[in-house]
Amino acid sequence: MRIVRPRAACAGPFCGPDTGKAAAGERCAADRAVPRRGGRRNGTEPAATDRQAGAEVHLISLNSGEIQSMNQDISPANRYRVDRTVDEADAADYDALVLPGGTVNPDRLRMNQQAMDFVRAFFEQQKPVAAICHGPWSLVETGMVNGRTVTSFPSLRTDIRNAGGNWVDQQVQVDSGLITSRNPDDLPAFCATMVEEFAKGERVRQMTTA
Repeated sequence: MRIVRPRAACAGPFCGPDTGKAAAGERCAADRAVPRRGGRRNGTEPAATDRQAGAEVHLISLNSGEIQSMNQDISPANRYRVDRTVDEADAADYDALVLPGGTVNPDRLRMNQQAMDFVRAFFEQQKPVAAICHGPWSLVETGMVNGRTVTSFPSLRTDIRNAGGNWVDQQVQVDSGLITSRNPDDLPAFCATMVEEFAKGERVRQMTTA
C-alpha cells in the first residue's frame, strides 16, 4: 500500500511526463500486503512520481524489514525497505493511498483484515485512493467499488461488476477521488492523474479546516 499526506508518504518512480509540484507537502502511503511479491513497475513508478512532486512516501506492508519486488510475478527484482507495517499505520496520518498492481501482492493483501480496514479508512475519511492493474481487488474486498465507475486489469471486470461497480476499459478513470488504471502501459496517465487528484484532495482539506 502507498499513502499521501502533507509532508508524508507516496508511491512509485519514473512515472508520467511533467507532473509539476501539485502534491508538494503531502504524505502518501503505499500499501503492500505481501512481503516478498509484487508488480515492480506498478509500485515503483507511482512512488517515484509522488516523490518528484514533493510528497513523502511510506511503504506499508504486512511484515517489517524488506519486501522483494517481482517482474511479472516471477522474476525477482529490487528489494525495498518497509517504513511501517499495517498494524502500525493509521490512515489519519496520511493524505492519500496508492494500491500497486501485480497479481500475487493484491491477492494476498485482500486476505488480510487489518489491511482492508486500513484501505476502507481512506474512503471513510474521504481521502484520495489510486489503484492500478489488480490493485482494485482491495476495492472489491472492502465494498468500496459499489456504485463507482472504475477500470482495472481486464480479468477483474466480473469481480468489480459483481461487487456493484461499473467497469470501463479506459487508460485512467477518476470517480470522486478514486483513480484507477488497467496495466503498466497506462502508468504515465495514471501517475499524472494521481498527482493531480492527490493535490486536489489536499486543497479541499485545507479549505474545510481553515
